[in-house]
Amino acid sequence: MQATLIRARPEHAERLCAIERAAVELFRGHEAWASYSSMSLPVEVVHALIARGLVWVALVDGDPVGFVCLDATGLAPGAIGIAEIDVLPAFGGRGIGAALLEHACDWAREAGYRRVDLGTLSDVPWNAPFYARHGFAPVDKHAPEFAEALARDRDNGFPDHLRVFMSRTLAPPAADGWTAWPAPAKLNLFLRIVGRRPDGYHELQTVFRLLDWGDEVRLRVRPDGVIARPQAIPGVPEHTDLTVRAARLLAEVTGTRLGAEIAIDKRIPMGGGLGGGSSDAASVLVGLNTLWRTGLDDDALAALGLGLGADVPVFVRGRSAWAEGVGEALTALRLPRRWYVVVDPHEHVPTAALFAAPELTRNAPAATISAFVSGDSTENAFEPVVRVRHPRVAAALDWLAGFGRARLSGSGGCVFLETKTHEAALAVASRCPEGFTAHVAAGVDPSPLLSARGRIGARLAGS
Repeated sequence: MQATLIRARPEHAERLCAIERAAVELFRGHEAWASYSSMSLPVEVVHALIARGLVWVALVDGDPVGFVCLDATGLAPGAIGIAEIDVLPAFGGRGIGAALLEHACDWAREAGYRRVDLGTLSDVPWNAPFYARHGFAPVDKHAPEFAEALARDRDNGFPDHLRVFMSRTLAPPAADGWTAWPAPAKLNLFLRIVGRRPDGYHELQTVFRLLDWGDEVRLRVRPDGVIARPQAIPGVPEHTDLTVRAARLLAEVTGTRLGAEIAIDKRIPMGGGLGGGSSDAASVLVGLNTLWRTGLDDDALAALGLGLGADVPVFVRGRSAWAEGVGEALTALRLPRRWYVVVDPHEHVPTAALFAAPELTRNAPAATISAFVSGDSTENAFEPVVRVRHPRVAAALDWLAGFGRARLSGSGGCVFLETKTHEAALAVASRCPEGFTAHVAAGVDPSPLLSARGRIGARLAGS
């Protein structure tokens, strides 16, 4: 019976923790049993890694039987670690663990990482010997990059004489292979309309907050100049797809003879006010500019992006920002570390209809960055209009308001709540009513896209 590997979804988190607990039973009677039995994989950690797209699950007949988590926290630049890999004991010996490990290493290579690290036990057949068969070699566990992990292991009582750290060196992404580029979601922490321009566009003020959760854009260079999507997207013809348009625009402007295939792992709700299409387009511009080596700087890429959509430049620049104009005049902001509960009420909100609404406030007094920072500017001009016209969005706002200041992102329909801790965000999300979907994400700077550009660009340059 063959397992199917997919990216884990938030609803898998509890099940994956249960798999980890079942796998720990294999260590009963081992010297490390006291440590393993007294600690467990925190579900909030699993949720955070799932949100960042770093967890894959093995399914047999649709049920999770194993999983692997990656995490780069605390490791040297260019390295990512196997945070956890477990298979239910009843499914051991079927190659599921090996398939999960290879899948994770393949993704890490496509994402531009130089190596994969892990900590394990030297005397357990399914630990160090297993990893050795898959190209991992022991490394000096006293090296500076492992200091944090080693201290954590010792605090947890793992037998130091059996603890071994191992690394697997990864080849650069293949010239004709896929590369993986994050396309983060955004929130509008406030949004005000302060006027209308002669060309009909509205003058906005807003604050974009970039998140560590979003889509993944996968790119593969073609030598024949053709730009295409290998997989159709329902309701989005190829010629109208922003990612395809972005690639063709970049090719036209730079004169490259190269082409590309574009695939999207879609996690941002379409039409939710989270910037999914714009972020995907920005990741194509940044990614292909790197892969094609066309050499445009961020100013040039942002200018191209503005022709595709007003939100594209902030994703190209990869920094949370105060924005004015139609959203393209950006001033980078340093925002405090915060977590967000993002609720999708699954109701489509047409932006054009909101801009045409006679009750929309279009001439609000201009705000200032200092007023936003002090908390005086938190409104969204679209919220009153959306509340009246879209009852499911209104219901999501009302439910979320039971926990704090609920806000609409962009023109909706997704709504969000800011919290100071990850645990608080998870506690709210766990109570999400049936019919809505809740996601938990952290605000980040710089964007994951900029980090990926640095990694993949360095690998392609051979450094």
